[in-house]
Amino acid sequence: MAEVPARASPARRCAFTVLRRTFEDGAHTDQALRAEADRARLGPRDRALARRLAYGAVQRRATLDHLIEALAERPVARLDGLTLAALRLGVFQVCFLDGVPAHAAVHEAVELAKADGAHGHGLVNAVLRRAVREAPARLAALDDATPARAALRHSHPEWVARLWWEHLGAEGARALLGAGNEPPEVALRANTLVTTPAALGDALRAQGVASRPAEGAPEGLVLEDPFDAPGSDLFAAGAFMPQSRASMLVARILAPRPGERVLDLCAAPGTKSTHLAALMEDRGSVVAVERDPGRARALRETARRLHTGCVEVREADAREPQGEGFDRVLVDPPCSGLGTLRGRPDRRWRAREEDVAGLAARQREILVAAAAAVRPGGSLVYSTCTISPAENEDVAAAFLGERAEFATEDLTSDHPLWKHPTVPAHLLLLPHRDGTDGFFIARLRRRA
Repeated sequence: MAEVPARASPARRCAFTVLRRTFEDGAHTDQALRAEADRARLGPRDRALARRLAYGAVQRRATLDHLIEALAERPVARLDGLTLAALRLGVFQVCFLDGVPAHAAVHEAVELAKADGAHGHGLVNAVLRRAVREAPARLAALDDATPARAALRHSHPEWVARLWWEHLGAEGARALLGAGNEPPEVALRANTLVTTPAALGDALRAQGVASRPAEGAPEGLVLEDPFDAPGSDLFAAGAFMPQSRASMLVARILAPRPGERVLDLCAAPGTKSTHLAALMEDRGSVVAVERDPGRARALRETARRLHTGCVEVREADAREPQGEGFDRVLVDPPCSGLGTLRGRPDRRWRAREEDVAGLAARQREILVAAAAAVRPGGSLVYSTCTISPAENEDVAAAFLGERAEFATEDLTSDHPLWKHPTVPAHLLLLPHRDGTDGFFIARLRRRA
């Protein structure tokens, strides 16, 4: 990767490198940002700006490229990666980032385009000066009257826009597409084996980080200031786990009790396994299954950091038998991840329509294996972080059609705000409505 000129600000240098690593090297944006921000030793404010720039430019790629092609009068495929990254970053700031003077956005993008002696800075300067004059009007002229036009206006793959149009209707789809480009809510789950939400809030406040209670998540706090969570002493001490409110709800729905035997399939990185252990006061057993050795090692480290001695990590395929007689089983299988597009900005460009059927088939296999592990009278929670009927309610319906010993439990009496729009007994959290990740949650009870 080319050396980035020091004349650009640290946050923009970081975001520029993350863009290039995402689109040229295939890196995951969140992981690349963490690595680059650590390497540059960015403080909380610069880290937050770098994240806003990198996430926004990756999320808005389709819209930005449409504008760049019109302004540069050439296809983006003809531009080298360095020049294109500088243009994407510059046009994003001009069109979507309030509070950044246009001259600053242009100047710094031009400086970035000079990396390693590259010669595209003249084109970047010309295109961005034209963008200042023309891009806002061109952007305003884009509408979202159809799925295809909405996909361009809100920068999502067209198949995702069509899926949500059919599932949620035009108005709901437009709102969800728009929400996918907003900064993600940053929430922490207080590890109640170590501290309390109130005490964690006090500790954060002492570090200059304001927070508020997380609606629907008793252990949760939503942060209102920038915070380098993995780099903090509180993180190292196991006082919290970064986790969305939607994700926190899953363990609450499973509702394990101290002393029970619980099975968590597809458990890495351990976010929900350790939450289950905390709800059980670390008494009983949580068998956390993960087939990938590297992810299993990370899961063990998470369990150690969060002081959850009752978590047993088992390296195995979740589709294989894991024993019988578990009081509660959690199935959180691999999915298309369409509910997490705010926090995982490159996910929309990685997810493919043709993969959904294969994911659904694998999810059904895992669910069948999970069912064999549930004792009579026990419960099974099926949850995904996607907004895709084929992976959510269709999987649950197919399972219930084949397994008469299981019945759906109605979750809406306790959580009426998150009722599924078409299958009322289940829950569907939606980013545009609920301000957190998109999650599907169903709880199934095995008859005694």
